[in-house]
Amino acid sequence: MIRVISGEIYDVAVDIRPQSPTFGQWHGLYLSAQNRCQLWIPPGFAHGFYVTKGPAEVIYKCSDYYQPGDEGAIVWNDADLAIDWPLNAALGEPLLSAKDRQAKPFCTQKWV
Repeated sequence: MIRVISGEIYDVAVDIRPQSPTFGQWHGLYLSAQNRCQLWIPPGFAHGFYVTKGPAEVIYKCSDYYQPGDEGAIVWNDADLAIDWPLNAALGEPLLSAKDRQAKPFCTQKWV
């Protein structure tokens, strides 16, 4: 479960279940302290967000203990996924974490 307690983000979930009819499809929505929306990211989905009004504080509630080895990353501007990120052109390229700078394209990864 993803929730924002300050600022605003555009949050995206991607279906990475190979046998799913919606494999490779994504859904995005704005989460903010003001709209109080939350997003459930079920197992078998990748998740990422872009801060649209910041700074932003994001709270995660997980269904299991955090396992760093379970993490992966998909390049944010993957051509196959074609996520419509609401980028602010005045800011240029998004600021990425070290992990996200090493991300690989969606089509090159093995999904279980």
